[in-house]
This record gives sequence, C-alpha cells and structure tokens, in this order.
Amino acid sequence: MAKEISSVTDPRAMITEGCRLPVKMYNCDEWPLAEILNIKRDTEDGIASFYVHYVAYNKRLDEWVADARLDYDKMQMPSAVKAREKGADAKSLNGSRPPSPEMKPATPRPPAPPRIEKVPIVEKIKTEIKVESQDSQESNQPPTPRQTGSMSTHHPDDVVTRMKNITMIELGKYRLKPWYFSPYPQEMTNIPVVYLCEFCLKYVKSSKCLERHLVKCPLKHPPGNEIYRKQSISFFEVDGRKNKIYSQNLCLLAKLFLDHKTLYYDTDPFLFYVMTECDDRGFHVVGYFSKEKESTEDYNVACILTLPPFQRKGFGRLLIEFSYELSKFEGKTGSPEKPLSDLGLLSYRSYWSHTILEILVDMKPSENGERPQITINEISELTSIKKEDVISTLQYLNLINYYKGQYVIVLTKEVLESHMRAMQKRKLRIDPKCLHWTAKDWSKRGKW
Repeated sequence: MAKEISSVTDPRAMITEGCRLPVKMYNCDEWPLAEILNIKRDTEDGIASFYVHYVAYNKRLDEWVADARLDYDKMQMPSAVKAREKGADAKSLNGSRPPSPEMKPATPRPPAPPRIEKVPIVEKIKTEIKVESQDSQESNQPPTPRQTGSMSTHHPDDVVTRMKNITMIELGKYRLKPWYFSPYPQEMTNIPVVYLCEFCLKYVKSSKCLERHLVKCPLKHPPGNEIYRKQSISFFEVDGRKNKIYSQNLCLLAKLFLDHKTLYYDTDPFLFYVMTECDDRGFHVVGYFSKEKESTEDYNVACILTLPPFQRKGFGRLLIEFSYELSKFEGKTGSPEKPLSDLGLLSYRSYWSHTILEILVDMKPSENGERPQITINEISELTSIKKEDVISTLQYLNLINYYKGQYVIVLTKEVLESHMRAMQKRKLRIDPKCLHWTAKDWSKRGKW
C-alpha cells in the first residue's frame, strides 16, 4: 500500500529546499544538476518559482526559475543527497590504505634530461631552485583566515548569503546584474533597481532621488589623492579611515561581484586604490584594489575588482601591475591575499607569466658567450613578485626541467611565440614616471 501511495504522489508537492534535480539553463538547451535554495509561492494562484544553484557551476549563474524548467522525474530528495555525499566521504577515507611499514617507497628518480637537439630554443637561463621549490610547496598551504579589516576570508555559507539579494544596480550609464549577495540595507532588496552615484557611490531607491543627489554631490572623482595619471587613466589613493563612508560604499559595491570575501565595516586598516577613466563629466570608477596599511604576510592586495563593463579590456592586468609598481616603490615583494576568485586567479597567472617571461627574454648572453644565468631571488627582486609565486608560475608554464643534475629553465619556441603575441595585444601599461607617490611607514604611527 505504501508503494502505491508514493507512486501517485505528485513530485511538485514533495519538492523542498535542498532537493537536487536537472534544470534547464537560461538561453541554452543544457539541463545541469541544480540544488533548490529557496521556493517562493504566489499566494493567489499557488504558482511557485525556485531559486537554484547549478552544482557544477559558479554561484554567479544562480537564478530564479519557473516550474516549467525543472525535470521532476530525476529529482533527488535532501536525505538522499546527504546519504550519497556521506557515502562518498566514507569511501574516500576507506579507499586509501596507508603503506605497510615493511614496504618502503622507492626513491624517486629525477626526470630524464630534455632532448636538446629537438628544441629550437633551449636553456636561456640556469637557476638553483632545489631548496626553494621545496619551500614553495610548504608555503602554498592555505593561510590562516584573517578576521580583521574591511573584507575578510570567506566564511561558510548560510541561507541568507547564498542568495543574491539585489536584482539590478544602475551606475552611471550602465545597468548591471549582480553576481552575489551584498549586505545592502533591507529596504534596498525589495526594489527592482538600486541607483548609485558614480562619484560618491551613495545608493538611493529611485532615479528621482539620484537626480536630486547629483545636484548636491560635491564629488567628481573619488576622495583622496590622485597619485597617477596618464592620458585618461587615473589612480586615487583613498584612506579607509579618513573616507569611511566612501570606502564602505565601495566595499558594498564590490561584494556584488566578489564571492570569496565577507564584508566588514571596519575600513580603517585599509587603503583603497581606485582606478578611473576621465571624461568631460568627471572621473568614472573602472575598478579598484584594497591594501592593508600593515600586512604581516606581505600582502600587496587584499581585494581586487574590475567592474563587469570594463572586464576583458586589459584593466584587470593594469590594476595588478599598479599594485606591484607600488611594491617596487616600497622596496618589497608582495602577493595577493588568498583565496583568489576564479577570474582573479586567471588574471594573476597571466600577469605573472608575462612579467617573468619578459625578464627572461630580455636577458642577453655574457661576453664570453655563456648562456645567461639568474636565480629565483633575482627574478623576485626585479619584479616584486613573491618567490613562491615565481616558482609556482614557472611550474604552471612547465618551464622547469631537470638536466645534468640541476634544474634549468627551458624556453621553447612555442612559449616565446605565445608570449610575443600576448605582448602585442597588451596596449595598456603602467608608466612609473607618471606615479607620484611616497611609501608611508604605518608602523610608526600611533593611529591610522
């Protein structure tokens, strides 16, 4: 009898938060597995809409979907999902057996030397990295979460922050759909569009309110000092203590497009470097990065963001290049705070790769004809890229080879051609001559 009842039960009546089932993605014919995060039912006609997270995709694709886009035939109840995940965890634990004490692992043999006669361009430089590469593996462990500052390491999801709460924002001439949750006031989450002043980033409920605000707004550029200008690109240094409201509004805006950060309202320990594009109306925000005034881990970037309308135009790499230019002025090496977003990791890997290759390609043989030599530390000092990031980039590019008892860096023709093509496309660069900035020793200041 129980089986009869379950067979005629309508799955639409059984669906709850936590269920997983295939959902048709917007504007395509794919039906990936998705998890139901929230259900909203119309009180009048009873029609429901569902907020779903596509399990194998980034959270920026989460969306509200109608009932017709769900495949109820393959629905998995929350209890079944948890049991499956628990079983998978147990299997992974039981499947790996520690080696027997009597069985000692064989000593790993170094890789065979590269066949130089087949490589058009072989070792350009030689570097001793045996000990350094081991150090880098130890330093690649995830850092302890930092609990201070305006934006901190991501905490476990909860019901509220897993869902986008802002439908649309208007910033200048752009209307943008947010990617993630941001803790704007509750009254801002119930309106179709949140309007932002593109100069002070104040948020208001309507276009009329924005028009009245723009008449009174004294700013035509970010508050703080303009420390860089070349053509239409400028950078402003904004102190999180002196310009607290602007800094908090900037963090709220940034959180709409950053997932791996959690917002705090203590912006005092931070400096914000805001990149703008200038026209006859003023200086318009393109992106920014924040930086701790005092970083014990040598981070030169805490958060970094290029706004969506300006992505894939070289501005992200320009922000990264500017952060390392500041590190050069300070005489330090730096690294971005972890974890990086997926897009952030791609941008940093690209910047590190081209910057390091630029150094290697420009090296010339010595007077007696010997191939040029350089160490990891020297690359780090020339670029201000932290040693661990240099090594991980060389490993990512597969440039390190074991040859005649030592590690050498091998540049192939394919790597060089790819690098040259990328450099030809790279039109935006930071000009150090246009940077007017003096590093401050914040440790000697009683207050920020």
